[in-house]
Amino acid sequence: MTPQPHPEVGAAVKAADRAHVFHSWSAQELIDPLAVAGAEGSYFWDYDGNRYLDFTSGLVYTNIGYQHPKVVAAIQEQAAKMTTFAPAFAIEARSEAARLIAERTPGDLDKIFFTNAGADAVEHAVRMARLHTGRPKVLSAYRSYHGGTQQAVNLTGDPRRWASDSASAGVVHFWAPFLYRSRFYAETEEQETARALEHLETTIAFEGPATVAAIILETIPGTAGIMVPPPGYLAGVREICDKYGIVFVLDEVMAGFGRTGEWFAADLFDVTPDLMTFAKGVNSGYVPLGGVAISQKIADTFGKRPYPGGLTYSGHPLACAAAVATINVMAEEGVVDNARHLGTAVLEPALRELAERHPSVGEVRGVGMFWALELVKNKETREPLVPYNAAGEANAPMAAFAAAAKKQGLWPFVNMNRTHVVPPCNVGEAELKEGLAALDSALSVADEYTE
Repeated sequence: MTPQPHPEVGAAVKAADRAHVFHSWSAQELIDPLAVAGAEGSYFWDYDGNRYLDFTSGLVYTNIGYQHPKVVAAIQEQAAKMTTFAPAFAIEARSEAARLIAERTPGDLDKIFFTNAGADAVEHAVRMARLHTGRPKVLSAYRSYHGGTQQAVNLTGDPRRWASDSASAGVVHFWAPFLYRSRFYAETEEQETARALEHLETTIAFEGPATVAAIILETIPGTAGIMVPPPGYLAGVREICDKYGIVFVLDEVMAGFGRTGEWFAADLFDVTPDLMTFAKGVNSGYVPLGGVAISQKIADTFGKRPYPGGLTYSGHPLACAAAVATINVMAEEGVVDNARHLGTAVLEPALRELAERHPSVGEVRGVGMFWALELVKNKETREPLVPYNAAGEANAPMAAFAAAAKKQGLWPFVNMNRTHVVPPCNVGEAELKEGLAALDSALSVADEYTE
């Protein structure tokens, strides 16, 4: 679709937004939201007719792009048939969505509890783990993000937690592996894995194993920097959980449904958790939906004992119909295979070539359609391009990089010292190369701030 300029409509949309919409994670008077007129496939456009290639996939959820006709039709058909119904009943869309998800989850994660998003999926997974074990504490990693609700944000291991950290949420943080900025003075992946596992087990020992209900990890951390865990780490965590009777929770909200070139990132590591959270890509974000995939042993806890939790819109028919259509589209159109193939054949080699040429790129890491570039001032010292949690003038280099990308028609995902490359999983090769060329140009601006 060719965007048509309607600046007067855009001005009205912006005025209403600024007058009435309270935006998340923002100082309300310091933001200037773009007024978006439409979106299709891998692109969106504003009311001035400017078109952007979306290398953010919304917030890493439009795994099949915007406005896929089969999913739009499924939502329309479901709305005509049954717009809503209470969660205590069995309805076709809900049952079929659960069946299709369970077919793709690893191991025996065959029971699906539906939520409205990823954060409340995490909340319920933690509640299930605590009730199953009778223990209070949950361990989560620094450099992580699990959601904005109270328990989920306390589990989060980045600055978004600080303002809400009550120090009474029963959360203990630990360091997960990240060789590029190792907390364990490791020089190889093998050392990083061994030392990270030793650190985790020591943390459990000092906290008291009988007090720890769960360990929750993003299978591949997302907004924290797409740090793919080194070989053996997740399997080692699984062994530690089994040793101490701890529930192992994997957060696949961002990494799931094709993002890594597999249905779930856990498949890359041949690991099955006890609980797995999902959202975002389950229906490409067309209607809010999340959930918890539950193992048999956790489900058995609530076989004759009521689970004390629920949501009014759990398994909402419109959301579940969108999930059914999305999963079927991904299967029919080979979306997961596309993410794997283009990630290996196009994206990885191109990003590594950019790293060779640009002094601002310290490291490239990722898999499938899930990549990050670590931006630095100096490749030798690995000094970050901007300080940790930088804002205002201190964040000027990252702001200049983002502005340069947008000027090239690329909408980037920037977070602290990283730019993420997370286009839709069904992106075409030509679109991918278009985005990489724009990224190349924008990185030249970041290079100006290097030493």
